[in-house]
Amino acid sequence: MKRRRKSRWKITGWTAGLIAVLTTSIAGAAPASSAEILPDPRPLGAKVFKGWAFDTCHAPSLTTLSAWKNSRYRAVGVYYAGRGRACPSQPNLSVSWMRGVKAMGWHVLPIYVGSQSPCVRNTNKKHVPVGSAPFSQGRKEGKDAVNRAKALAMKKRSALYLDMEAYDLKRTACAATTLSFIRGWNREVRSHGFFPGFYSSAESGVRHVEQARKAGLHDLPSVMWFARWKKKATLYGEPVLPKSAWHPHRRIHQYVGNVDVTHGGRKLRIDRNKVDAPVAIIS
Repeated sequence: MKRRRKSRWKITGWTAGLIAVLTTSIAGAAPASSAEILPDPRPLGAKVFKGWAFDTCHAPSLTTLSAWKNSRYRAVGVYYAGRGRACPSQPNLSVSWMRGVKAMGWHVLPIYVGSQSPCVRNTNKKHVPVGSAPFSQGRKEGKDAVNRAKALAMKKRSALYLDMEAYDLKRTACAATTLSFIRGWNREVRSHGFFPGFYSSAESGVRHVEQARKAGLHDLPSVMWFARWKKKATLYGEPVLPKSAWHPHRRIHQYVGNVDVTHGGRKLRIDRNKVDAPVAIIS
């Protein structure tokens, strides 16, 4: 074989960095080891929102969101799919709602509430436990998450957030089952070109996934949404997450839950969030 001539151009600096980013998994591969740093998701196609968000059980009407434009919030968490949703009925949620939200300048954080840990702590909510084949079940529900997102006009490179309620890490077999489901869900969502995000309690699922990251496991979330209530909103002050992990533009902090808030004469019961992370891309 003939040897190729060496290029006269040397690729350095910003160009080299961009090429390195673009050769990473297109949906922002999770770290393979504790030393690996995730790239900025924006060159990978993500749309990042930085600011304040709220999530609420039922998707608010467009009239309510219009009234809330005088608030500091510019993003809304929407429980769009999943068999574990506490509010499966979403009368406002549709393609026209998604496009109306976009037209008003709102951003959407799509939340998927699927199977839950067999050792879930909060038994007052609706929970459907993971079965005997957790990784396969995770992939099955990950595919459902993608299909439901596409049906609501969400495009590739959108972030989809798996909601895993707090579970007992001390029950090691149960915790392992739960993590296997999470990893299966992440793999499937990522394989379709979406960013798999993960929501859980900081002291439960988030701590568990961080332990998996340090252990060098693959198929972890691209974005971390951690709940630690009654604390000051902080993206990089969370004690269970080192500042170098899930950075940059890959974190959401849910810092207050279940509060009644009124703007423009419209009251909602919400959780408050500080965001620096990918959101839905609406066609």
